[in-house]
Amino acid sequence: MIDSIPEDFDETVVRTPRESAALLVDRLRELGWTIAVAESLTGGLVVASLVDIAGASRVVRGGVVAYATDLKHGVLGVDQALLDAHGAVHPRVARQMARGVRDVLGRDGIAADVGIATTGVAGPDEQDGQPVGTVHIAVSTPLGTRVDSLVIAGDRDRVRRETAHLAVRRALAAL
Repeated sequence: MIDSIPEDFDETVVRTPRESAALLVDRLRELGWTIAVAESLTGGLVVASLVDIAGASRVVRGGVVAYATDLKHGVLGVDQALLDAHGAVHPRVARQMARGVRDVLGRDGIAADVGIATTGVAGPDEQDGQPVGTVHIAVSTPLGTRVDSLVIAGDRDRVRRETAHLAVRRALAAL
């Protein structure tokens, strides 16, 4: 009998980025749901990790790499006043990106079921007054949108890869 679940339970169940992506694709297939991804600092790593899994074409609608700030508004519908006031590295920007990509990459006027968004500062320099490693990950579903804000230590490559892995895991946890 198990008395309690250890705090690091999800780390013991999901060990690698590939395992996380495979579990997310499988869960989406079980639900009959689709997913769309909006990426800034990760530059396509999140959607690439999903399409690397066999059978992903059944659930992945696509991805938008909105690396430039103007694309966040022009393509994903992020509020321009928000971008002007706070820049692209802000939790509300991630929230709006995740909601926006569901609509942009939906089909026949029906939004994708899940939207993932990443925005932040991978380095080497700060951006919008935010230090390197500042990351906002949003996951949007029909039940709502959650944003996790964190700081990831390390070089540019580590920040980007860890953000992509965490984004997939956050989406899995939302399902």
